[in-house]
Amino acid sequence: MKTTLFILTSVAAMSLVSCDNPAEKSTEANTSEAKAVPTGEASGQKWEFTDQSTITFVGSKVTGSHDGGFKKFSGHFHVDGETLAASGHKVVIDMSSLYSDSEKLTGHLKSPDFFDVANNPEATFVATSFKDDTLTGNLNLLGVEKSIEFPVKVDKSDDAIRITADFFINRFDFDIKYAGKTDDLIRKEVVIKLDLHATPAK
Repeated sequence: MKTTLFILTSVAAMSLVSCDNPAEKSTEANTSEAKAVPTGEASGQKWEFTDQSTITFVGSKVTGSHDGGFKKFSGHFHVDGETLAASGHKVVIDMSSLYSDSEKLTGHLKSPDFFDVANNPEATFVATSFKDDTLTGNLNLLGVEKSIEFPVKVDKSDDAIRITADFFINRFDFDIKYAGKTDDLIRKEVVIKLDLHATPAK
């Protein structure tokens, strides 16, 4: 009886301290094997990212979550009329520019347990298609390349375009499998938030 009561009490206590999973408020990216990238010249005009652009992420574990992002990245879209072209979009991230809300965590994320930045200095996303506000492309992270598909919002004016997205990926798909402590396990879902601003290339 005492053992049963202890177990029930422990479960109740864990439920009180467990944090919500941020992925529950996001959209899951459809992940599959890498797809062929269209060859030839992309339609439309090339637009390059501005300094307003941000790429951030949220990771979580049983007891809490952490925010992070990347300070250095570059990229471009191809714009056809009032929206994105079917292809011709690319993002290159400097993984050494990774930051988080904890200096200790930032160092750990750059280590071989996670992104192994010393051996994997860049991450890339190369689009393979854009249709019906859904962007599909090959994400190369930690040397693992997978196709991811996620919804985006496109806002365009005469001289600027803004692409926003909020989705999550399964880090296990990219061989990032560090589990964390047995009593404070790290969740496999990582939320990625894009806020990308671009203007016509000069």
